[in-house]
Amino acid sequence: MTGHFPRIRLYEGDLLMRREVVRLVLHLPFDHHDLVDGVNRALDVYLRAVGTGPEILSEWYDVNGEYDAFPLDESGWDFIRSTLSMPRGERFLDDFTDERYVHHRVKKGFERCVELTGGESGVSGYGFFYWSRLPWRTRTEEDEVSLVSFSWPVEYLEEHGPGRMRELALELVSLLPFSSGHAGLAFSSISTFDVSLEGIREEAMRYPGLDVTHGHLSLGGRVDGVHWLDFLGPPVLGKLGGAAGLRGRLHAAQTTVQELDGERAVVTLGQWPEAGDLTRGRNLPAYRELAGVLEPWLYACPPEREFDGATPEETRRWWRRFLD
Repeated sequence: MTGHFPRIRLYEGDLLMRREVVRLVLHLPFDHHDLVDGVNRALDVYLRAVGTGPEILSEWYDVNGEYDAFPLDESGWDFIRSTLSMPRGERFLDDFTDERYVHHRVKKGFERCVELTGGESGVSGYGFFYWSRLPWRTRTEEDEVSLVSFSWPVEYLEEHGPGRMRELALELVSLLPFSSGHAGLAFSSISTFDVSLEGIREEAMRYPGLDVTHGHLSLGGRVDGVHWLDFLGPPVLGKLGGAAGLRGRLHAAQTTVQELDGERAVVTLGQWPEAGDLTRGRNLPAYRELAGVLEPWLYACPPEREFDGATPEETRRWWRRFLD
C-alpha cells in the first residue's frame, strides 16, 4: 500500500487489465435533449485537463453493435461528437409513428451512449462514459436516470493533489444537472454495469473505500452509497433540510458540507480519498457517519443481485459495508 490507497493491478501477461482509479459518477434525471450542451462542455473540460494522446484514451466502444472497440482516431472523434449532438426529429419516442424504430430503441435501452477508454499498454485509468435514458413523454420507468462518469488513474491525483482533483470534479459537476453523484476511489470496470469481483474479491472486501460498481440507471432520486465526495441534490437534500440541515447532522472532524448552485451540495469526507483497511481496523468512521444519515435514501441492494465471483450474501455484505 502506498500513501492513502493500495495499489491493485491485474495483468494478462504484460497487459494491464484492471486497476484502481478515481471516478466521478453523476446521475442525471433528464433526457439527452436536455443534457447535450452540459455533457459536451464537461467532456471538453475533462480532455483539457488530461489530454488526448493514445496513452490516455485510445479506444471507443460501439455499444450499438457487438460491443466492439475501435481506435480513437479522427474518424472516431467525429463519430463521438455526432453521437453527442442534438437529436433531430421528434423529441419523444411516444411521438414516433414508426413502431419498428421505437421497438429498436427500446431493445437498445438508451438514446445515446459513448464509452471512451484506453491506454496502448492496457488500462490507462482514464475514461469517459455517457448513457442517456430513453426519452418518453410520459415516463414508463420512473426511476430511470441518465449517467455520466469520468475516470483518472490514482497517479493523477498524487501528481496534482486532492485540492486540484476536487476543483476539477466541482468544475465538471457545475455543468450538469445531477440529482446525486459521487467521486472517489474505485476499481476500473471490466464491464460498466455487470460487476465482476474476479481477481479482486479479497481486496473489495478488505478496502471499503474502493467502489466496485459504476453507478445505477435505476437509481431515481436515491443515493448510490458513500464516497470521498458526495454530491446531493433534489429530492434528497431537501428532505435533509438543505446543506445547513445536513451539516448539523455530521460531526466528523474532517467532514465538510459546501452549498452548490441549484439547491445542491457536496459533502467532502477528508482531504484525501481513503480506501480504509478492515484488516487493520480502518473502517472509515466519517463514511459510516454519512451512511447512517443517508440510509433512508440509499439505493438498497436488489434481492436478486449477485456480483460475478461473489455469493449473494457477500454482495449484500459489500453493499452495506458502511451500515452493518
